[in-house]
Amino acid sequence: MNNSTPLGNRVLIRAINRSIILNNIKTYGPIDRAQVARVTGLSPATVTGITSELIEAGLVFEKAPGDSRGGRPPILLAINPKGGYVIGIKLMEDHALGALTDLEATVIKKDLVTLHDQSVTSVILMLTHLIERLLSNAGISKKKLIGVGIGLAGIVDFERGLLRQSPFFGWRDLPIRELLQPHVKVPIFLDNDVNTLSMAEQWFGAGQGIDDFLTLTIGRGIGLGIVANGRFYRGTGGGAGEFGHTLIDPEGPKCDCGKQGCLETYVGYPGLVRSSQRMDKNIMNIDDLFKGIEESDANILAVLQKSGDLLGRCVSNLINLLNPKLIIVGGEGVRLGKYFFEPMQTAIQKYSVPEMFRDCQIRIEPWGDDAWARGAASLVLRQLFENPIHQGEFEFFKNS
Repeated sequence: MNNSTPLGNRVLIRAINRSIILNNIKTYGPIDRAQVARVTGLSPATVTGITSELIEAGLVFEKAPGDSRGGRPPILLAINPKGGYVIGIKLMEDHALGALTDLEATVIKKDLVTLHDQSVTSVILMLTHLIERLLSNAGISKKKLIGVGIGLAGIVDFERGLLRQSPFFGWRDLPIRELLQPHVKVPIFLDNDVNTLSMAEQWFGAGQGIDDFLTLTIGRGIGLGIVANGRFYRGTGGGAGEFGHTLIDPEGPKCDCGKQGCLETYVGYPGLVRSSQRMDKNIMNIDDLFKGIEESDANILAVLQKSGDLLGRCVSNLINLLNPKLIIVGGEGVRLGKYFFEPMQTAIQKYSVPEMFRDCQIRIEPWGDDAWARGAASLVLRQLFENPIHQGEFEFFKNS
């Protein structure tokens, strides 16, 4: 066999084996070495060698001996939650929310920094400051930082760490990873924010064990994360899931994307405020709208009814097209409540193919603001546990 090919590359093969072992310890641990060998199909010698590396790196630790049916009880292996830390950041148009987590995505520290202007230089410095502050406030050495994940709205080329288009900043083809890397000196991963949220759902939330599900987010915009056959679908250049730009009316309101009549111009926060203003001139912003909901303002409830129905019709198209087992609805817009979501669910049932509707569960998630940052942290953890191509970027694998 030609040793220059990927299959013959011993470094790559070892990285793949390391990824398989690490992921199995994460999934099935505490687990002994013999069980790891049986589950993975790798030789006991390979398992022993690689687990020694993982223990030395601090990612795995040995626990108390397991039950024995005679002879010496086996030593169990488990992921060491404190073996390293990751930072996830949700970048928004006027601030960034960050979370420092351990290897089980447990949030250790959260922080928020305000963005005073939208220049690229200011944003990079702000992100650097946020990372340094999270580490300092948690008392964590930078040597323990494994990587940084960043989620933001727009079209993101994950492989290149490139923001191709941002609806809020107006940036195009901005190499965020390349610009931030010299400041933080750890691996950086960039993705659309809804994709990062979907990763957190797949690893730690409602999407665990489900190969086909969608994550729908509602807020200023409308986002969609797609998991098909257990894998994330990003499209050719990272633009898959721009559900908010589904065309409703080519003569409709102007959208941030430059087109007219996109779904989010009717269902996103600005669209809901604009529709409410036609009913009541005193509705100036989203806070006024939520106040109207609390007061059961009939005009606002009528807007929510119509918008929820429209979203439900569009979601039925997703069900008919993709046949998911689960749709997780999240984002700030969960606060819109029953007056929005009951019409949405009624429309979904009405317009979906009955058999596909019966296949699909709709789950509306309680909203917590730090879910976005935790999702971005999951972006790093996924690379650590599942992707051998990126493992060489992590410091503790440099000499493996």
